[in-house]
Amino acid sequence: MGRILAVDYGKKRVGLAVSDPQQIIANKLATVATHTLWDFLQSYFHNEQVEEVVVGYPRQLNNKPSEAVVYINPFLKKFKEKFPEIRIHVVDERFTSQMAMQTMIDGGIGKMGRRNKALVDAISATIILQSFMEQKRNLKK
Repeated sequence: MGRILAVDYGKKRVGLAVSDPQQIIANKLATVATHTLWDFLQSYFHNEQVEEVVVGYPRQLNNKPSEAVVYINPFLKKFKEKFPEIRIHVVDERFTSQMAMQTMIDGGIGKMGRRNKALVDAISATIILQSFMEQKRNLKK
């Protein structure tokens, strides 16, 4: 069984999270600058077996895609071209940044630490991944 990688794609930074090989637990992997993402993914996929990738897809409260999809859609298209052997899923990422912030508060991270946008992005990717894995498990029941 291979890992599942989650991507919280942004204009400046990309939060990444990964499952363990048994796909039970989601862990924060890294936050990388968007312009370095392709090199990071190429290297990571070379070193690790990744079965699936989950990409957070921002939606508005009315369930329509948010304006951020103008840079996420090209990423999805290019990903499918560069890595056709890896299944890719898009999942609703509404409220993940707020949940990440609450997780930081609950974890005792102070105000200065919560200003670290890279950490928020990585935690958001972890939340996206954990939610995806839980949904996947529930479908198997």
